[in-house]
Amino acid sequence: MGILNKFFGKNETKQVTHKSVPRHIAVIMDGNGRWAKKRGMPRSAGHAVGAETFRTIATYCKDIGVQYFTVYAFSTENWKRPQQEVDALMDLFRKYLTEAAETMFERGVAVRVIGDLSPLPEDIKNQISEVDKIADSLGENAATASLCINYGGRDEIKNAVKKIAEQVKNGEINPEDITENTISKQLYTANMPDPDLIIRPSGEIRTSNFLLWQSAYSEYYFTDVLWPDFKTTDMDGAINAFNMRNRRFGGV
Repeated sequence: MGILNKFFGKNETKQVTHKSVPRHIAVIMDGNGRWAKKRGMPRSAGHAVGAETFRTIATYCKDIGVQYFTVYAFSTENWKRPQQEVDALMDLFRKYLTEAAETMFERGVAVRVIGDLSPLPEDIKNQISEVDKIADSLGENAATASLCINYGGRDEIKNAVKKIAEQVKNGEINPEDITENTISKQLYTANMPDPDLIIRPSGEIRTSNFLLWQSAYSEYYFTDVLWPDFKTTDMDGAINAFNMRNRRFGGV
């Protein structure tokens, strides 16, 4: 079980010393619906509690020195969910976006929204513009909490390739000049480093189309804790496990 505990966080609850924290932590926020079902509540209630967990954990990460915190809030595939749930999530974004941005601004955290935002309702896109203005006022070196909305890893790479193809078509770059950095610059995460640590709560063990390009050398941490129940001590456990890893990046 020693090796498995490096990857599956069932027993990692010891307080972290914070001597070393990842620069960028990403989370697949999973388990909101199951959390609500266990309590006889609608799934929307789980999403609401999960949103509060995001705010708590994001500000905690800033306080312990994490520069970037990125969460998977709504995927390109989530539009397939029952319309009632999709509508509830959109309403939650409406309620939460500006409120969270202003509250977290007071703690020095810049809230950003990344993904293909074009299909979102116009009023939510306007809110995102306001959130960007609030974030900009903190400056480019502020701790950043990013919500991935209408995000999909494959979709992101597809859109990046289309942009690069257009550049080639217009004679702006030559095909032989395309590098990994060329692609990275066209991703939604162009202004942030790749995640060092990706956390998957709720007991599921898959990447779910999240940060596929960026996670090439990320460390993964899986835990049975449902996202609404995820506490700062759970984050400590994930960081403890991360600090036990030997990251060689293909070397020896």
